[in-house]
Amino acid sequence: MKFSVPISSLLHHKGKALWSIPPEATVFEAIKLMADKNIGALLVLSEGKLVGLFTERDYARKIALHGKSSKETRVRDIFTGVVITVKPHDSVEDCMKLMTEHRVRHLPVVDKESVVGIVSIGDLVNWTISAQDAQIAQMEQYIAGGAVA
Repeated sequence: MKFSVPISSLLHHKGKALWSIPPEATVFEAIKLMADKNIGALLVLSEGKLVGLFTERDYARKIALHGKSSKETRVRDIFTGVVITVKPHDSVEDCMKLMTEHRVRHLPVVDKESVVGIVSIGDLVNWTISAQDAQIAQMEQYIAGGAVA
Protein backbone atom coordinates (compact mmCIF):
# COMPACT_ATOMS: atom_id res chain seq x y z
CA MET A 1 0.00 0.00 0.00
CA LYS A 2 1.48 3.33 -1.11
CA PHE A 3 1.01 6.51 0.90
CA SER A 4 1.48 9.27 -1.63
CA VAL A 5 -0.68 11.71 0.32
CA PRO A 6 1.26 14.90 1.11
CA ILE A 7 2.29 15.49 4.69
CA SER A 8 0.34 18.78 4.58
CA SER A 9 -2.87 16.67 4.64
CA LEU A 10 -1.76 14.96 7.82
CA LEU A 11 -0.89 18.36 9.36
CA HIS A 12 -4.34 19.66 8.41
CA HIS A 13 -6.00 16.86 10.41
CA LYS A 14 -3.47 16.91 13.23
CA GLY A 15 -3.46 20.65 13.69
CA LYS A 16 -0.49 22.94 13.38
CA ALA A 17 0.32 23.59 17.02
CA LEU A 18 4.06 24.15 17.34
CA TRP A 19 6.00 24.10 20.57
CA SER A 20 9.49 25.54 20.71
CA ILE A 21 12.22 26.52 23.11
CA PRO A 22 15.15 28.94 22.74
CA PRO A 23 18.67 27.51 22.96
CA GLU A 24 19.31 29.59 26.11
CA ALA A 25 16.55 27.82 28.08
CA THR A 26 17.48 25.20 30.62
CA VAL A 27 16.95 21.54 29.88
CA PHE A 28 14.61 21.47 32.88
CA GLU A 29 12.41 24.13 31.25
CA ALA A 30 12.38 22.09 28.05
CA ILE A 31 11.40 18.79 29.67
CA LYS A 32 8.76 20.55 31.77
CA LEU A 33 7.20 22.06 28.62
CA MET A 34 7.32 18.66 26.90
CA ALA A 35 5.63 17.03 29.89
CA ASP A 36 2.97 19.78 30.07
CA LYS A 37 2.16 19.43 26.36
CA ASN A 38 2.58 15.63 26.29
CA ILE A 39 5.06 15.76 23.41
CA GLY A 40 8.41 14.10 22.76
CA ALA A 41 10.27 16.91 20.99
CA LEU A 42 10.58 20.67 20.85
CA LEU A 43 11.74 22.84 18.00
CA VAL A 44 14.78 24.87 19.02
CA LEU A 45 14.31 28.35 17.56
CA SER A 46 16.71 31.26 17.66
CA GLU A 47 15.42 34.59 16.37
CA GLY A 48 12.57 32.71 14.70
CA LYS A 49 14.86 30.33 12.80
CA LEU A 50 15.05 26.59 13.28
CA VAL A 51 18.46 25.74 14.73
CA GLY A 52 17.73 22.28 16.07
CA LEU A 53 15.47 19.85 17.82
CA PHE A 54 15.38 18.91 21.49
CA THR A 55 14.05 15.41 22.15
CA GLU A 56 13.49 12.96 24.96
CA ARG A 57 16.46 11.05 23.54
CA ASP A 58 18.68 14.11 23.98
CA TYR A 59 17.67 14.29 27.62
CA ALA A 60 18.06 10.57 28.30
CA ARG A 61 21.39 10.17 26.54
CA LYS A 62 23.09 13.49 27.29
CA ILE A 63 21.78 14.44 30.74
CA ALA A 64 20.42 11.43 32.61
CA LEU A 65 23.16 9.00 31.55
CA HIS A 66 25.94 11.49 32.28
CA GLY A 67 24.62 12.62 35.65
CA LYS A 68 24.28 16.24 34.54
CA SER A 69 21.79 18.65 36.08
CA SER A 70 18.82 19.57 33.92
CA LYS A 71 18.42 22.81 35.90
CA GLU A 72 21.99 23.92 35.12
CA THR A 73 22.45 22.63 31.56
CA ARG A 74 21.27 24.74 28.64
CA VAL A 75 19.38 23.32 25.69
CA ARG A 76 22.11 24.74 23.39
CA ASP A 77 24.62 22.37 25.00
CA ILE A 78 22.80 19.16 24.10
CA PHE A 79 20.15 19.65 21.39
CA THR A 80 20.34 17.92 18.03
CA GLY A 81 21.65 20.56 15.65
CA VAL A 82 21.52 18.67 12.38
CA VAL A 83 17.81 18.34 11.71
CA ILE A 84 16.22 16.36 8.90
CA THR A 85 13.27 18.39 7.57
CA VAL A 86 10.53 17.79 5.03
CA LYS A 87 8.39 20.03 2.86
CA PRO A 88 4.57 20.14 2.96
CA HIS A 89 4.32 18.38 -0.43
CA ASP A 90 6.52 15.44 0.66
CA SER A 91 4.51 12.24 1.02
CA VAL A 92 3.74 10.26 4.13
CA GLU A 93 5.74 7.41 2.58
CA ASP A 94 8.77 9.69 2.05
CA CYS A 95 8.59 10.78 5.69
CA MET A 96 8.46 7.17 6.87
CA LYS A 97 11.52 6.34 4.78
CA LEU A 98 13.46 9.33 6.14
CA MET A 99 12.62 8.43 9.73
CA THR A 100 13.74 4.85 9.17
CA GLU A 101 16.95 5.74 7.30
CA HIS A 102 18.04 8.41 9.77
CA ARG A 103 16.64 6.77 12.92
CA VAL A 104 14.69 9.85 13.96
CA ARG A 105 11.22 10.11 15.44
CA HIS A 106 10.34 13.70 14.55
CA LEU A 107 10.45 15.69 11.32
CA PRO A 108 9.89 19.44 11.20
CA VAL A 109 7.87 20.48 8.14
CA VAL A 110 9.48 23.55 6.55
CA ASP A 111 8.05 25.78 3.84
CA LYS A 112 10.27 28.58 2.51
CA GLU A 113 12.47 28.55 5.63
CA SER A 114 9.47 28.72 7.99
CA VAL A 115 8.48 25.81 10.18
CA VAL A 116 4.81 25.07 9.46
CA GLY A 117 4.48 21.88 11.47
CA ILE A 118 6.15 18.83 12.92
CA VAL A 119 5.27 15.16 12.51
CA SER A 120 6.23 12.29 14.75
CA ILE A 121 6.48 8.60 14.05
CA GLY A 122 3.29 8.25 16.09
CA ASP A 123 1.48 10.69 13.79
CA LEU A 124 2.55 8.67 10.75
CA VAL A 125 1.56 5.35 12.31
CA ASN A 126 -1.86 6.70 13.34
CA TRP A 127 -2.45 8.14 9.86
CA THR A 128 -1.40 4.85 8.23
CA ILE A 129 -3.76 2.82 10.41
CA SER A 130 -6.65 5.20 9.67
CA ALA A 131 -5.94 5.08 5.92
CA GLN A 132 -5.80 1.28 5.97
CA ASP A 133 -9.04 1.07 7.97
CA ALA A 134 -10.76 3.34 5.44
CA GLN A 135 -9.48 1.28 2.52
CA ILE A 136 -10.62 -1.99 4.16
CA ALA A 137 -14.07 -0.53 4.82
CA GLN A 138 -14.36 0.52 1.15
CA MET A 139 -13.32 -2.95 -0.02
CA GLU A 140 -15.80 -4.64 2.32
CA GLN A 141 -18.56 -2.37 1.09
CA TYR A 142 -17.61 -3.10 -2.52
CA ILE A 143 -17.54 -6.86 -1.92
CA ALA A 144 -20.90 -6.72 -0.16
CA GLY A 145 -22.35 -4.97 -3.24
CA GLY A 146 -22.84 -1.58 -1.66
CA ALA A 147 -22.07 1.76 -3.22
CA VAL A 148 -18.59 3.13 -2.67
CA ALA A 149 -18.54 6.75 -1.59
